[in-house]
Amino acid sequence: MAERSKTMESTGQESSESYVVVARRYRPQSFQQLVGQNQVARALGNAIETNRVGHAYLFTGARGVGKTSTARIFSKCLNCVTGPTITPCGKCDACEGIASGEDVDVLEIDGASNRGIDEIRQLRSFASVRPSRSRYKIYIIDEVHMLTKEAFNALLKTLEEPPPHVKFIFCTTNPEKMPITVLSRCQRFDFAPVVADEIKERLQFIVKSEGAEAEDAALTLLARRAGGSMRDSQSLLEQLLAFSSGQITVAAVHQMLGTAPGGRVEALVEAIADGQAGRALEEIHSAVTEGADVGQVLEQLTGYFRDLMVLSVGSHPDVLLQLGPDQVSAGRDWAERMGAVRILATMQIFDWALARMRQSTQIRCLLEIAVVQASSLAAMASLATAIDTVGRLATSAGATATSAPGAWRFSMWPRRSG
Repeated sequence: MAERSKTMESTGQESSESYVVVARRYRPQSFQQLVGQNQVARALGNAIETNRVGHAYLFTGARGVGKTSTARIFSKCLNCVTGPTITPCGKCDACEGIASGEDVDVLEIDGASNRGIDEIRQLRSFASVRPSRSRYKIYIIDEVHMLTKEAFNALLKTLEEPPPHVKFIFCTTNPEKMPITVLSRCQRFDFAPVVADEIKERLQFIVKSEGAEAEDAALTLLARRAGGSMRDSQSLLEQLLAFSSGQITVAAVHQMLGTAPGGRVEALVEAIADGQAGRALEEIHSAVTEGADVGQVLEQLTGYFRDLMVLSVGSHPDVLLQLGPDQVSAGRDWAERMGAVRILATMQIFDWALARMRQSTQIRCLLEIAVVQASSLAAMASLATAIDTVGRLATSAGATATSAPGAWRFSMWPRRSG
């Protein structure tokens, strides 16, 4: 069964006996398949080609951007029978064992559950033993920041001067929690969030490979929803494949995620921009009636206003995260109508509501309060304008009175002494 699962993971084939999730079946097996991390792949490839492979590497970045996958690929490059090479064969025992996570010389360790000094002492004792069949013994420690201070201290000497046959690859989402003494001993690579267009392209490939169909707009929604995480996008896609029976539509995406359709969100944004709190509450009611999740609606609004902020300060549309190309024109109109100051104030209101939602059971009330407050900013902006106008008129009137001939004579008349 293990052999069958391993074959399925490398080829992408399914089995009714042992199902392997999409994120594992379509895990990249070479640097060429790695999505969104070209700079990392190029640097590691150059290190192999120039024989400058270090003894310790640190891969940092958000979840699901390819840190562990890159560590496996790099391990295959180093231990492949044709290597070291940037194009591992993928067919030798070392490549297949590393791909399935079962290789005896490439040890993947969970830093969260093996965080104590005893585990690190055991690692040190095993590191001195030469690899069983491969060129290097490689330790991949995931979430390495979870190790205790004592464990890090026990690792320092081995990390600085390991045996020539040992390589360390650390993966973490929180490098700031690691001791500087460990960071200084590693070559660090920062993994950027994957661009939505690249996520979408990969999702299209998976959908086609699975024999399913998907609307282009639906995959766009999924790619943006993933927030730069390839694994999150694939997990969402797998849910949709089961939810929609092979036909992925925009409506299915909104229904599964609990989000409001784009037209509903735009209507809500327009109501807030126009200062019509009553109409905004009606849009919320309609969205909730249609099955939208209250928290998701507020997150959508926050993302929408983030893009309006980008447009209000004159940034290029490429910086937008939620608005599509066909929505940029309307977004610019709303951004000009509201202004950057009002948009920022609205985002602060939404951020406050999102923080409160984690501690309250009245989440719909919090959304409605936030929307009413945001809609009221239009009246407050008008009031501020009126106050500013009155102030300028008063200043102008005072200046006029001061510059009048009589006023000038009065102001310049010498004071009587005594």
